[in-house]
Amino acid sequence: MQYARSLIFVIQMYAAMALMGLYYFPLAAWDRKWASAGIRTYCRYVRWSARWMVGLRTEVRGKVPQGEVLIASKHQSFLDIIVLCSVLPRPKFIMKASLRHAPVLGWFAMRIGCVPVDRGRRAAAIRQMKEGVQSGRVDPGQLIIYPEGTRVAPGAQMPYKIGTGVLYAELNQTCVPAATNVGLFWPRAGILRKKGLGVVEFLEPIAPGQEIPDFMAALEARVEGASDVLMREAGGVPELRGRVV
Repeated sequence: MQYARSLIFVIQMYAAMALMGLYYFPLAAWDRKWASAGIRTYCRYVRWSARWMVGLRTEVRGKVPQGEVLIASKHQSFLDIIVLCSVLPRPKFIMKASLRHAPVLGWFAMRIGCVPVDRGRRAAAIRQMKEGVQSGRVDPGQLIIYPEGTRVAPGAQMPYKIGTGVLYAELNQTCVPAATNVGLFWPRAGILRKKGLGVVEFLEPIAPGQEIPDFMAALEARVEGASDVLMREAGGVPELRGRVV
């Protein structure tokens, strides 16, 4: 029964994406603030529909960042993106370049100022990130980066990539770490959505000016530690830490 409910939820979620995309397209083409408004409306709708269709509630903890800051977030599934975009005033992401071609999502992502990066050699990827971010600084917002570079299953861990530290140093901005447990309920792949409480938590900010190695160590400790706490609270499996899945 939960699988059937999940399947219906997923179908209507993507149908709603197409319908809202069509509605907001002319407005967003005229003024990019409507692209942000459309994304925020859609993400709030997904959170609302997940609650009553599959029993998956979501909650945001901590102070929601405002203004121009760097957010370094744990990434477990599409749901943490949805939660972040539902509350941040002007979110934009460091994202895979291939997503530019995704129907609806890709056009709106570029419209709100997301920075596409080709995967490949580390130096080239970092240069792309820096150039992309610098070219978009005229449009202030909350720049979101995933330090592990991809979705990582609950209880698993991948090395934090140095690109996050390079951006932190280059931008000279406050960095707000963010933890989550949403992968326990909404997996990286598959249809099943589980009942429970998915949380995204904004943590204590890291002030600009630290050396990159010190920043990276502090960031990883805060994000992984807080994510473990959230997963334990939800009955998760942080004891699997260290195993890359």
